[in-house]
Amino acid sequence: MACVTVLPVMLILSFYQCKTEFSTSLASGQRKVMDALGLHNVLWITKHDSRVILSWNNNLTKEETEKYTVKYILSYRFFNSTQERKERLQEKKKIIRLELHSGFKAKVKTQLFAKETEDIIKESDWSEFTYKAPPVYIQNLSCIIYNISFFNCTWNIKAEAPEDIQIFSSYRHVGKLFECQQYIKNARKKNIGCHMKEMYFQPSRKIDLNITARDFRNNSRELSYYKTFTPQKIEKLNPPNNVSVSLENRSIKIHWKPPPTIGSANNKCFLYQVKITDLKIVNVTEENYKYPFHKPANKCAVQVRAKKEICIRNKIWSEWSEPVVIHGEKTVNVLLLSTTLFCLLIFLGGLLMYACRRYSCLEVITMPVPHPSDNIKTWLTDETHHQQHMSMQMEMHSEVTVGIPKENRDENTEQQKCLKDSGLEDL
Repeated sequence: MACVTVLPVMLILSFYQCKTEFSTSLASGQRKVMDALGLHNVLWITKHDSRVILSWNNNLTKEETEKYTVKYILSYRFFNSTQERKERLQEKKKIIRLELHSGFKAKVKTQLFAKETEDIIKESDWSEFTYKAPPVYIQNLSCIIYNISFFNCTWNIKAEAPEDIQIFSSYRHVGKLFECQQYIKNARKKNIGCHMKEMYFQPSRKIDLNITARDFRNNSRELSYYKTFTPQKIEKLNPPNNVSVSLENRSIKIHWKPPPTIGSANNKCFLYQVKITDLKIVNVTEENYKYPFHKPANKCAVQVRAKKEICIRNKIWSEWSEPVVIHGEKTVNVLLLSTTLFCLLIFLGGLLMYACRRYSCLEVITMPVPHPSDNIKTWLTDETHHQQHMSMQMEMHSEVTVGIPKENRDENTEQQKCLKDSGLEDL
């Protein structure tokens, strides 16, 4: 009788002990894995031009999918890459963009969760899959948009690429296909880049770049690689405009205007960096910066650059603006400089006045024009009297000549003629 009574008691105690252990395991976050049903997944892929769709299925029954919350853990890594990408999904597929990768390794695990508590009930083992894509003959692909409408892409050709391979590029944007306008070539005449200008982008629409590797020795062999860009993420802004610097109250005050952009021009979208000579570069979200200083240098240069950070994350900084040089001591001591110049002008003026008094410069300049002396007056009077005397003699001579009789004039004429003939006229 005692044995019969002890047995139910032992069963009841064992049941409560198991229940307690199970509750403690859930409360502490430990996973209670029960794979009695043998959960497993089957993986396959569907290939597209620029992407691969990885899909999988499991052996869950309809009752299990209704009773539990089903989630999947996907982990994959591209070839020649050490970065492991891990995601938790509810759908049984994942779109993987190969871009310039030649394949990947992936694995998937199924997990069941209680709908009420979200506690894990069971999970499957990992199901692995390896996908090998065609070889990729280019590397280090980089694209950039600058000056609003210029688009540049560059790449390198791998050493194992066929000798007769040539690279071509195009891109699709807003439903239109654009071929490369001008290729950049290396010494072997291989295309290693593309330059395009006067292109206009809608910031919210993707750029689908297509790189085609064509083997001219084997015309049937043509490989295409795809990469997608968001225009604002690859835009290199111009330096900020109208950078001005001033010194006030022993502080450097810097102002500027944001550069033009293909996306939002909202002031809150930009992140700036300010660089002052011999000082640490600082990040600024406003369009001004004030830096107090106590020992101003003889001169310092200020530069600013910008990128998009708030509205959309962009890793490309603009070039630094042209340096604005400011002379600290000369600007801070404007009052002292003005006072010094004023005192110098007063000193030079006093020195000039002393020199003029010392050497009678003012008397020479201000001396009146003297009147004619008495000698000049006497000379002018004598000259006038002499001219009047000569005039009177000429008049008297004219009267004597007019008053001589005709006979006397004839005799005088004949006498002068005789003297002339005899040569005595000169005597």
